[in-house]
Amino acid sequence: MTRWKITIEYNGTNYAGWQRQDNVPSIQGEIEKAVHKFCQQKLTVTGASRTDSGVHAQGQIAHFDLDYGDRSLRGFDLMKALNAHLRPQPISILHAEEVDEHFHARFSAHEKLYTYRIINKPSFLALDQNRAWLVKTELDVAAMQDAAEVLRGEHDFASFRASECQANTSIRSVNRLEFEERNIDPWGGREILMHVEGHAFLHHMVRNIVGTLVLVGQGKLDKQGVQDILDAKDRTQAGMTAPSDGLYLVKIDY
Repeated sequence: MTRWKITIEYNGTNYAGWQRQDNVPSIQGEIEKAVHKFCQQKLTVTGASRTDSGVHAQGQIAHFDLDYGDRSLRGFDLMKALNAHLRPQPISILHAEEVDEHFHARFSAHEKLYTYRIINKPSFLALDQNRAWLVKTELDVAAMQDAAEVLRGEHDFASFRASECQANTSIRSVNRLEFEERNIDPWGGREILMHVEGHAFLHHMVRNIVGTLVLVGQGKLDKQGVQDILDAKDRTQAGMTAPSDGLYLVKIDY
């Protein structure tokens, strides 16, 4: 039995998230089907992060244990075989490698980096439909960055967790929270990226942070207001849950 670590990218638009579910397509389910088609083995592919419906990934990590008998199998060949069975779905295995049996995609992870994409312009999205959040009102990114400093470090993020979150504690550490922006057209249109990094996140935590900081960018909330929301430990005090379209799991460090 060999444990394989795979790195995956996917467009999550038409999937019910990472986790396998009955009667609806999921990323985990489709990869497990591809493994079965490749070697006729039914097994569980364990992911590092259970991304929600509509969320994308550039560097999701997963592992599975495969009994390939005495035959040799290179990571490159496994990657090609799985991709052949995944096509034409927007799910791609970027890399496959043998790892120690103690490696665990979820529990061995040290840091996860998510990026949230906002397109800030008055016209509707054509190329970026389902791949970013369109915010038509102009955003003050400097104010958003200043207010984001309140959320860096270890805090009780109860105000930013989904009501259905099953985590035992809402204490989390955010090690990086910063914005990046670039012009995308001659008429003031911008792409705004929020990068957030930490060991683990609550359900909808990143999207709820985005929704709250957008209120700051629109002038509807200030830095002290964000502090008050954090201190309240009450989800009803924070901003909306930003759409899943703009969220990307970028990288996981081990």
